[in-house]
Order: sequence, then C-alpha cells, then structure tokens
Amino acid sequence: MALILGIDPGSRKTGFGLINQHGTRMEYVSSGVIRVHKEPTLADRLDLIYTSVSEIIEQFSPACMAIEQVFMGRGPDSALKLGQARGAAIIAGTQARIDVYEYAARKVKQSVAGNGNADKDQIGYMVKSILKLPGVPQEDAADALAIALCHAYNHTGLVNIAGATHSRRGRVL
Repeated sequence: MALILGIDPGSRKTGFGLINQHGTRMEYVSSGVIRVHKEPTLADRLDLIYTSVSEIIEQFSPACMAIEQVFMGRGPDSALKLGQARGAAIIAGTQARIDVYEYAARKVKQSVAGNGNADKDQIGYMVKSILKLPGVPQEDAADALAIALCHAYNHTGLVNIAGATHSRRGRVL
C-alpha cells in the first residue's frame, strides 16, 4: 500500500490529489485546489504553494509525490512562472524527505485516458471512473489525481519489469 500525492502546479491555482495504491487497485483519499491568485506578488504566491503543499504532506504523510513537468503553453513568461510554482512544490516534497517524480503532460494523459492528446473533460471523466467517484473533481484537482494515477501505473510497471523488490529516491533497486 502506498499513498501518492499528485501535484498539478500553477502560478494561480495548484491542484493536489492523494490516492492510495493497493497493488493494482487505486483508492481516492483527498483532492483540492490551492488558490494563490489573490496573493499580491509572485513571491507571496510561491510561499503559499510551498506552505500549503508542506501542510498537505504533514497531514497525510504520502510515500512520494508526482508532479507535472513544465511545458511551453502560452509563452515563455507563463512557462517561467509555472517552473517557479513547480519548484516551490518540489522543495516542499524534498524538505519532507519524500521521493519526487516528474511526468510530462502527454505521459499523464496517455496513462490515464489512453490518449496523449486527451482534453480536460476526458481526463476528468477517466479520473472519476478509475477512482469510482460520485462526480468529476475540479479541473486542477482532477489533473493532480491523474498525475498520481500516472505515477502509480508507471512506477509499479517499472518495478515489476525490473524484478525489483523496492525503490529508493526514484531509483529501482
């Protein structure tokens, strides 16, 4: 059994999702959105992301954290802000001494929906179906849950392929 924290970083909204992995069965634990858009400066937003993710880690004690990699969306300024939000969340994980894994958005979509070009609605629907939720989670929370599911599917597969008995700090042993 492993508790996995998924993070969908953003400079305005950062989604988080926690799932429990029991072998091949996934169980929903919690999810939500850290809203930072009302903070007056970027530094304040990054501090709120770091503090909030740290509190989530302290409250739930996940075994690891999976986070989405930076992509070039609207432009270089957006990518830089996204990278900074990712950095704040990653530091919260490393300071808590949990393993942090990174996944490209396309890999997450492929793992959860079977299509690397899946849209937000498809991801939300698949997260709802896989975790047997009564409704589709908020968009950023659904993305974070999808990232956690992607890690569960891919990490378990790599460990099984390698014949390993465990992993440490992202390395299969």
